[in-house]
Amino acid sequence: MPHEKTSTDAAIPVKRKSKGSLYNLGVLVSLILLVLIMTILSPRFLTVGNLTNVASQAAISAIVSVGMFLAILTAGIDLSVGSVLALSIMVMGIVSVNLHLNPYLSILICLATGTLLGLINGLLLTKLHLPHPFISTLGMQKMARGIALVVTAAAPISMFPAPIQFLGNNYIGRLPVSFVLVAVLYICTYLFLTRTATGRYVYAVGGNKEASRLSGIKVNAILNMVYMMSGFTAALAGIVMVGRVNAAYPLAGLDYETDAIAAVIIGGASFFGGVGSIGNTVVGVLIIAVLRNGLNLLNVDSNYQTFAIGAVIIIAVAVDVLRQRVMMGGKK
Repeated sequence: MPHEKTSTDAAIPVKRKSKGSLYNLGVLVSLILLVLIMTILSPRFLTVGNLTNVASQAAISAIVSVGMFLAILTAGIDLSVGSVLALSIMVMGIVSVNLHLNPYLSILICLATGTLLGLINGLLLTKLHLPHPFISTLGMQKMARGIALVVTAAAPISMFPAPIQFLGNNYIGRLPVSFVLVAVLYICTYLFLTRTATGRYVYAVGGNKEASRLSGIKVNAILNMVYMMSGFTAALAGIVMVGRVNAAYPLAGLDYETDAIAAVIIGGASFFGGVGSIGNTVVGVLIIAVLRNGLNLLNVDSNYQTFAIGAVIIIAVAVDVLRQRVMMGGKK
């Protein structure tokens, strides 16, 4: 006889959804508490100027975190985002400043460079069948950084034309253009993941690759696309960064992958794949941005700041593991 759906079976999805909602609420409450604490500790925190600064700083991390979110959603990771950002903007600097190429074409070349590097990450995983994206993206991290240092002799490039500086250096009223860009990017990503078949395939691949393959989903194509998007967003974040400082340097993007991973996991995505919301990633990004900004206002040594971010990552991953155990009914 076919298995009948019992009341206990029906309650499982409801319980999971309820636990997920409680976690999301907890993350939002954590952000609010962090803001209150920083406001109490530093009177400069809750000022228009500082909040604008936080928004500008968070924009770069938020853009990088979109690509990282997609990678983690497929039960993968992209450790190369910082180096891909650096190499992409150095290429843009060479063609726009040194070779005087059209700035708009230079921007396209920058985005194409990041996308190509992301595709290579995907092909290393899907064609060479490296055991885990940790290996392929770690290798790309070193290679891209090395190339960025070699092609520029480790020298920065500055004096970019105005169109390249636009995304990182202009305002709409008191709102940074980069903030608007982040809003548009997150809305588009949300619509992609929730309103398209390909977006749903990304969740499916993260949940169970073999089952997805058996159901007809082109798993390798999805993974290649995800890592291309991660490379694209890294390059886009680089363009925003160049706009802010009017310079590109080969050591740009150091530790960006760390902040992105922390933001995504804090936002509720799971290292096990198939679970997460791009909207919650924004909260994770803001928690990291507020924490860094607050520690800077309090003149906390940068080494202690690095320690704090590392501790946040460990706590977030531990919470992710515990959350998975609870959702699986306490199984180890």
